[in-house]
Amino acid sequence: MKQWYVYIIENRFEQYYTGICTNVERRFDEHQSSGPKCAKALKGKGPLVLKLWCIMGNHSEALKIEIWIKKLSKANKIKLVNNGLCDAPISNMLLDEDKKHDK
Repeated sequence: MKQWYVYIIENRFEQYYTGICTNVERRFDEHQSSGPKCAKALKGKGPLVLKLWCIMGNHSEALKIEIWIKKLSKANKIKLVNNGLCDAPISNMLLDEDKKHDK
């Protein structure tokens, strides 16, 4: 069974784009390239910054979290990215990686 991820990308206008995929690095590269597999919402709006990624158990779970994130206000999305949103069902793996490197 494939592992799924949910991710948030910030464009140069400080807008957030949320998506799901099976390979975050590949998907981010596709968005960065502004090629045919880039989301229309991100085309020509680089540079892009990967702000959050999180491992999900399956496709269904990833879709549910993606919908949940898309319903959040911008202020709450920023809190989520910073692992500061109380009762959030996910945490930002990018920040968890940073903590490991700080030790």
